[in-house]
Amino acid sequence: MNNILLVEDDTLLIDIYSTKLKEAGYEVEVVTDGSRVLEAIKKHKPALVLLDIVLPELDGWGVLKSIKEDSGTKDTKVLVLSNLGQKEEVEKGMKLGAVQYLVKAHHTPSQVVQEVTSLLTS
Repeated sequence: MNNILLVEDDTLLIDIYSTKLKEAGYEVEVVTDGSRVLEAIKKHKPALVLLDIVLPELDGWGVLKSIKEDSGTKDTKVLVLSNLGQKEEVEKGMKLGAVQYLVKAHHTPSQVVQEVTSLLTS
């Protein structure tokens, strides 16, 4: 079973995405604070990190940068899932090493799960 690390601070979205991912057969770990992501990746070794950008402590840009700079986590797949959808932000996420960038408002939770499955089976 694939383990997903959901990095999100909105409790409603945590419930929605966790439920949808679990229904699809994934194990889900949740981190609500950007400063704890590296530790969680090393502990749970997720197949994929679903990363929000607007987070307390350390924002998603800092999280993504630190994941890709750490030799123990640099190969971890990161899918950015954010409401920041400007072209510059999407480009920044991809440049920092995300495998995909999805804008929450443009994708239903079911579509997000489809994208996760697609990334993990390709």
